[in-house]
Amino acid sequence: MPARTRLLALDDAPALAHLVREDREFQAPWEPARDERWYTEAGQRADVRAALERHAAGLSFPCVVLDEAGAVAGRVTLNNVVRGAFQSCSIGYWIASPANGRGLATGAVGEMLRRAFGDLGLHRVEAGTLLHNAASQKVLERNGFTRYGLAPRYLSIAGRWQDHVLFQALDPATA
Repeated sequence: MPARTRLLALDDAPALAHLVREDREFQAPWEPARDERWYTEAGQRADVRAALERHAAGLSFPCVVLDEAGAVAGRVTLNNVVRGAFQSCSIGYWIASPANGRGLATGAVGEMLRRAFGDLGLHRVEAGTLLHNAASQKVLERNGFTRYGLAPRYLSIAGRWQDHVLFQALDPATA
């Protein structure tokens, strides 16, 4: 099976800008409030540049999610990489609505877990979903994440602080 993810690149900004503009209404209930610039190619280029700087510093691993034809269909990122005794990170992802329901998120999260536990040598990957985001919870469960808690007013999503269900996956090799 071909890779469903690859490292983010500045050349992805036009495709990402198109996706976020086209899917703005669909993604709004699941995303932080964004300023208008974020929906432009310049805004996406700035976002990609910042993500690549965090990657160069060893703090994240930002990727695009590819569809069956190899076109950009979303993003997935290992964020907030912490070394030392913790060896942990969080994962975030989104898939454009036309590509939903085809297993792209499930495959992309699986690839990122293999990177986290393999190449990056991490012990734990955490994820949080809105309470009512059953689809994202299924993606995590299919990839071996277990629910371990509830974080009240965890993130500002759609302009208000919202509770999140917390999940984690542990490297089976460190069990």
